[in-house]
Amino acid sequence: MSVAFVPERLRGKAEVNQETLQRLLEENDQLIRCIVEYQNKKNECVQYQHVLHRNLIYLATIADATPTNVQKTMD
Repeated sequence: MSVAFVPERLRGKAEVNQETLQRLLEENDQLIRCIVEYQNKKNECVQYQHVLHRNLIYLATIADATPTNVQKTMD
């Protein structure tokens, strides 16, 4: 389980910073590499896909909730 994942009850209360986002992106990169490597091992692949999906949903939720002016500052 990803240590960067924030449960729904804590969303909006956790501080999200560049380091956290970078860690999630790096974890997602590693998960994608593992998924490709283990595609023939269905059980392992499905577990990695679930973690990746959760991370992507979390990042999308942050992006949707971030005001436009904050997004421009991060770029």
